[in-house]
Amino acid sequence: MQLVIPELAYIPQVEALSRPGGYRGLYAFHKYWGKKPSEPIRYLIEHLCPEGGLVVDPFMGSGIAAIEALQVGRRVVGIDINPAAIRITKLLVSPPTSEAVSEAFRRIKSAAKAAIESSYAIGEGGTASHFLWVEGRMIKVWQTNGSGHARVETEPTPADLELLERFDGYTPRMLRQPRFFNNARINASDALTLHDLFTGRALRNIELLLAAIEELPEEMREALRLSLTAAVGQMSKMVFAITGRGKTTGAGSDRIEVGSWVIGFWRPAKHFEVNVWNCFERRVKKLIKALSGATSKPEAPILGDIQEVNASVADCALINGNTLDRLPELQDGSVDLFITDPPHSDRIPYLELSELWNMILGETPDYASEIIVSNAKERSKGAKEYTAAMTKFLEIATTKLNAQGSLVLFFNARSESSWKFFENFRTTADSVGMNYNGCFPLVYSAGSVVQDNRKGALKTDYGLVFSRAATVGQRLRNIPGWMSDIPVRG
Repeated sequence: MQLVIPELAYIPQVEALSRPGGYRGLYAFHKYWGKKPSEPIRYLIEHLCPEGGLVVDPFMGSGIAAIEALQVGRRVVGIDINPAAIRITKLLVSPPTSEAVSEAFRRIKSAAKAAIESSYAIGEGGTASHFLWVEGRMIKVWQTNGSGHARVETEPTPADLELLERFDGYTPRMLRQPRFFNNARINASDALTLHDLFTGRALRNIELLLAAIEELPEEMREALRLSLTAAVGQMSKMVFAITGRGKTTGAGSDRIEVGSWVIGFWRPAKHFEVNVWNCFERRVKKLIKALSGATSKPEAPILGDIQEVNASVADCALINGNTLDRLPELQDGSVDLFITDPPHSDRIPYLELSELWNMILGETPDYASEIIVSNAKERSKGAKEYTAAMTKFLEIATTKLNAQGSLVLFFNARSESSWKFFENFRTTADSVGMNYNGCFPLVYSAGSVVQDNRKGALKTDYGLVFSRAATVGQRLRNIPGWMSDIPVRG
């Protein structure tokens, strides 16, 4: 049985590519880094790959290309070095029913909620929702009415401080030690510990949730594990306390508001500690809501390995590994469309940023094989190594494309060195029977704190289109902003 999600049953109009909708439903379930809008991805799949053809995303990330390809009747191979990316995509490609997630959540609620909430107990039977911290000291305790809107703020009492201290020395028993590198770009260092990122109380409560998840039947666990990874940022010391803006009205305000975990491991001097149960419950209910209203059909996508997709006995292969090692397993001339959002130089160090998710999932990433430019010098991931790896990827990809095949890269970077692999490939494209057809601006479908506020942040990417057929550019010229020349850098 396969769920039919109503929000995924749409036909993208070309006009929508310049004004994509925000992430919603299943696509809003997890905050994977660097998500791209679904509308241009589906549009390109439908226009560049025949029904039943093969779509390959060798840097799969959030899995949107894999999901969209299956939705419109194409086979797909997705590869990613990040274990979390594969596990998120597997869940979204073949999601559980809302009833199954609801039942799993009911069991966890029975097993863990009371113990977790006891660590946030205040007053006469009350439970705190947030604690405001400034310079390492708790200064406010919030209690809400349950909806998150009305709140009562009080000074912490001796009982509140005593309860906090009870968990200060908590040592995790289920979570492996995270691995961090010296990367100032994301405010990480190899000395960073879990206690730098979480209070002892939060760590204890995260492990209570993990223990309850492990008691579930195996088929119920994954959706709840991934819900925990999706919520863990809000359970940390990285939740900004925001002042000076009206969250809903846009007008300036002195009211303190709850922010979110942004890209990196920033621990602001003024931050919130948020009730772990509330964070988890909100994320699970978001998944349940996304799944509600779904109908079912008997034909579910058959998941297998690359060889089974080659033989057309599987519809989908989702592979955790180094794309340079796994792409050669594809049959030469078998791919209709490569469509991918590769690592953009040093813009997003995916594995380093996903360490908390992989820690919770019990995964150990292969950092050595990641194609990236990392500011962590001990990783030896510089522009030269990145260009060589990306050039090799393109060389392998061209041997896998069929006579009408296309390759679409979503890319942008500020430095000339980051574009070097693209220049290398464009120069040699003719010798391997490829045409550079043109590009179009890829508009983000949701605002980003980083994009909006960091000086020099890039506001758009480009969809760069290569094809064996010179006429592909004619088919895509109606895309808003389409140009046949190379894009303006940055």
